[in-house]
Parts: sequence; structure tokens; C-alpha cells
Amino acid sequence: GHCTAEATAVEAGLAAADVGRHFPDHEQLLLGVLLDSSASVAASLAAVAESYLAEIHDLREDLIALGRAWLAPLEAFREHFAIVRHISAEVTHLPAEAVDKWQATGPRQARRELARRLQQVAARGLLDIADADQAAERFILLVPSSVVQRSFHGALPLGRVEEDALIADGVDDFIRLYGPASR
Repeated sequence: GHCTAEATAVEAGLAAADVGRHFPDHEQLLLGVLLDSSASVAASLAAVAESYLAEIHDLREDLIALGRAWLAPLEAFREHFAIVRHISAEVTHLPAEAVDKWQATGPRQARRELARRLQQVAARGLLDIADADQAAERFILLVPSSVVQRSFHGALPLGRVEEDALIADGVDDFIRLYGPASR
């Protein structure tokens, strides 16, 4: 089957023979690679949040630019997301603490950084945010996640027009929730 750990390892640039010889437990190997790359993805997203939210000129346009930039790791870290797709399918068979560690070093860390930056935007009166962590989670759900889900973590890329429409719709929803005039 294509969804084997070997297939994933090959997609991630590891020779199948090496994987089989050195790591009888493929899932552990993939989790190890995933944990390493999760930290890199989170760091990349922290930099994105910082650069796009440091100065706001036009809230809607800047949030759209942030949403697009938040998707850049799908391209830049293709191997990582190949493993994410595989691990997600196998998640019920994996040790809970390993999954938790991956979530903590990757997605949760990125969300915390985004929350910190959104809080700073709110402090300038540009957003009305009571709970920054929740706002960050909502931004991710409304803006990049629609593209991530429809493209299966970048495996089946969408056209630019469709991506832009999804991002803009998500940003409009986010502003309806958190725009200062909406409360």
C-alpha cells in the first residue's frame, strides 16, 4: 500500500532499506523526524507571525498576507507534511505522549506565538480580543486550515485563485469575530 511507513520515509527522502534495517519500528523513526521538523515549522511560523503583525497598515490586507504566508511551510517543508499525513492516519496506534510532544513542539508552539502577536495588535486597538489563544486558534481554523484541509496538507495543491478566495473569506470571518467595531 502507498500509505506504508516505507512509502512515507521514501517521500521524506530516507532510503526504504535504511529505514527497515535501522528502525524496525517505522512509526518511531517517523515520529523522531516529525518532532525535529515540527520545531523548524513552528519557528518558521513564529517568524511569519512576527513579520506580518509587527506593523499593521490595513488590517484586512495584512491578515490576508499573514494567512498566505502561514501556508508557506506546506511548500518549504514538504517532507514534514508527508509525515504529518501518514502519522495522522496512524494516530490511534501511536503513544499518546509522542503525539502530545509533537503537538506541543509544533502546532501549539506556533499558535502561542501567533496569540502573542495578535494580543499586541489588540493592544493597539485594532482588534478586540479577550482570549488571545482562542483568537489564534480561530484564525488558524478560519484562514489557513481551509486551504490545508482541501489540499490535504499541500499534497494536492489548490489553484491560486481558490486559495486566495478561501483566505479572504476566512479573514473576513475573523474580522467579524474580532474587529473592534463588531462587539
